[in-house]
Amino acid sequence: MAKIATREAYGKALAALALENPKVVALDADLAASTKTIELKKVAPERHFDMGIAEANMMGVAAGMAANGYIPFASTFAVFASGRAYDQIRTSIAYANMNVKIGATHAGLTVGEDGATHQMLEDIALMRALPGMTVIQPADGIETYATIKAAAEYKGPVYIRLGRAAVEDINTSPDYKFEIGKGVVVHEGTSPVTFVATGVMVAEALKAMEQLKEQGIDPTLINIHTIKPLDEELIIKYAEKSEYIVSLEEHTVMGGLGSAVAEVLVKNCPRKQLFIGVQDVFGESGTPGPLLDKYGLSANKIVEKVTEFVK
Repeated sequence: MAKIATREAYGKALAALALENPKVVALDADLAASTKTIELKKVAPERHFDMGIAEANMMGVAAGMAANGYIPFASTFAVFASGRAYDQIRTSIAYANMNVKIGATHAGLTVGEDGATHQMLEDIALMRALPGMTVIQPADGIETYATIKAAAEYKGPVYIRLGRAAVEDINTSPDYKFEIGKGVVVHEGTSPVTFVATGVMVAEALKAMEQLKEQGIDPTLINIHTIKPLDEELIIKYAEKSEYIVSLEEHTVMGGLGSAVAEVLVKNCPRKQLFIGVQDVFGESGTPGPLLDKYGLSANKIVEKVTEFVK
């Protein structure tokens, strides 16, 4: 299968979108070559604005552009977008309900060698807590392309979480359909175990499932690209068929996808839940594969944890 980083797909989608819609603009904080907003600059240089290393100001400018009818995509690394500019996102974008799209790249452990200071593991928790903020994390390039198009059409603030490393395309089915707020059933299993995964963890879950089948465990896999608003109906539907729910995310287990799923289950269909994600720790420098393994997010570690869980 093809492999492309979601940030790469983001750049390609932005460029295509700019050619279709003259209201689409891109703002960047001195990282255009890394966030890939440079792709829009190639086709519409007059609609690309490099704000320098001034992320807070960038978010304020993006809000002003949205107030004047533009569709701004404001991009920088996730650690800066959600961390350094949180106040501006909260007040100028979320509170004001501005039509700003935040393209936050280089999220999670798979930033790799940049280490703990740049491995943003708390951004989903921060963004989903903001009233009116839509939070999306695509699993592959195909889904990223669809996300950007849908985000541009959607009215309101959107936080889009993107990665640095290349990931395999998994949403290759001709029946695949992207819709904000609707999960995707990647595999319908026969065991009373349901995986609810987001981002790069969808691919890891697929690898783990192949190994689990050898043990007679065939989980259902749901890809939750939209963490807020969450597809509660779909989660309840499959929880009712399951004894065990496994949430998988490249994010802290506090306040992210696992927490969102648990909130739905406890109110509607209580089930035993296994939270696979980064525990109450920071990351460290290393390459993506070994980091995922060390922090318990690799396919092999998923197999170990799920096997023990269902015992």
